[in-house]
Amino acid sequence: MSEHGVVATGRAPAAIGPYSQAVRSGSFLFCSGQIPLDPATGQLVEGGIEAQTARVLDNLTALLAAGGLALGDVVRTTVFLVSMEDFPTMNEVYARYFDEDPPARSTIAVAALPKGARVEIEAIAAG
Repeated sequence: MSEHGVVATGRAPAAIGPYSQAVRSGSFLFCSGQIPLDPATGQLVEGGIEAQTARVLDNLTALLAAGGLALGDVVRTTVFLVSMEDFPTMNEVYARYFDEDPPARSTIAVAALPKGARVEIEAIAAG
């Protein structure tokens, strides 16, 4: 039977619903979608898609660290964008964080995201 448990950290925003920040199952860490909330204030960061994408990836980095992993351990992400017009800028920021051997990824346009966010990213890591 594989090991299964919740991973949480104050360095990423607290869950805003009935879900865990991340769940470890065996060697995999499943990170819930992160939106650009400042973990200290719980508020959406100011700025456009560039600032929001950076905050989301910083939140994911903190969550991965709490699980003993890093961005280099991410094998799959899903990016949700309110507007595909934001794709080029999101992609530039994303490339700075995943600069070597980036994970598999899907990008999906959605009608809306929680708290008015423009981007949300979920991740699966292995380590």
